[in-house]
Amino acid sequence: MPHPAMVKDNVAVITGGASGIGFAAAAAFARAGMKVCIADVDQERLADAATKLSSITSATKVMTFAVDVGRAESVMELERAVGAHFGGTDLLMNNAGIQPGSTLFGEPDNWQRIIAVNMWGIINGSRIFAPDMIARGKCGLIINTGSKQGITTPPGDPAYNVSKAGVKAFTEALQHELRNTKDCRITAHLLIPGFVFTGLTAKGRTEKPAGAWTPEQTIDFMLARLEAGDFYILCPDNDVPRTLDEKRMEWAAGDIIENRPPLSRWHPDYADAFKKYAEGE
Repeated sequence: MPHPAMVKDNVAVITGGASGIGFAAAAAFARAGMKVCIADVDQERLADAATKLSSITSATKVMTFAVDVGRAESVMELERAVGAHFGGTDLLMNNAGIQPGSTLFGEPDNWQRIIAVNMWGIINGSRIFAPDMIARGKCGLIINTGSKQGITTPPGDPAYNVSKAGVKAFTEALQHELRNTKDCRITAHLLIPGFVFTGLTAKGRTEKPAGAWTPEQTIDFMLARLEAGDFYILCPDNDVPRTLDEKRMEWAAGDIIENRPPLSRWHPDYADAFKKYAEGE
């Protein structure tokens, strides 16, 4: 059985919905008979995505909206537009994200934009949509797209790691708040994709690497885990099984507990120790 929020004529809003994981989610919700609003920053991609969705469901069930999720005013406009067009929101997927790359002492504008989209986009979406979703009194979902990089924080892209670590902390706090809100039937969930072949990760490649999942595989996994009631939707891929993800996460937490250097997985004095730990020795 699908999650009770994903039923015919309920309303799903997906940011970053014009491509990748967001579009795969929108297509899945449309196939379930839901009304779908795809929100994205690019009008041309939105129009193309709407055309594709109209081959799955009636065009009257598809809405598009150009939004800059890093700006609260823009997200407020999105929320009002969905309310006016469809009557409200039952499922919100805060999925918009960017990964242009970053260095620790790089341009501050780059840092500001990454954090604005990846972290503030999710904070804005949740804070602006949730009150009315709660007030509707219906079963609903808020799904926030995080990243394994926000948990193990590997070196190489610090701004992205900071933004996704914030998404994890915020979504945990959000779910705690929702479950302690009287008469609230909304739940929050953290989607943690593995290696997924999208425009964000393609980096010039035109064919999917063998180790990557497709966006559709990721969404199929997400739907199954939502049905099971998972908060942390930790996705594997064709290279990394869940067991290895767990080892990496345990080791990262162990840096604090064992008082090791930060990011000790990549520290020359600890690299061999981590390798043995990951192999179960």
